[in-house]
Amino acid sequence: MKDLNLLIWLTQLGFSVILPLAGFLLLALWLRNNWGWGDWVIVVGILLGITSAVSGFRGALDAMNRTPHNSSKQKEEPPLSFNDHD
Repeated sequence: MKDLNLLIWLTQLGFSVILPLAGFLLLALWLRNNWGWGDWVIVVGILLGITSAVSGFRGALDAMNRTPHNSSKQKEEPPLSFNDHD
């Protein structure tokens, strides 16, 4: 079961990296071909795709770190509040 969960996270990580990059690149190519914009739009599309892919990668890694299967760490005691001091 743990392997299946890791496989699901791996595919989520792949989708969150590949789809934004491919989407922005395809949008840039469409804008260049249909509207006659210059080649600069492809560079902008690649930069936006890389930026959103990095953001998706970081988000997926943060979500993986918050999953319950990573609870093998010893639970730390919560910090003392004002009423808990001696």
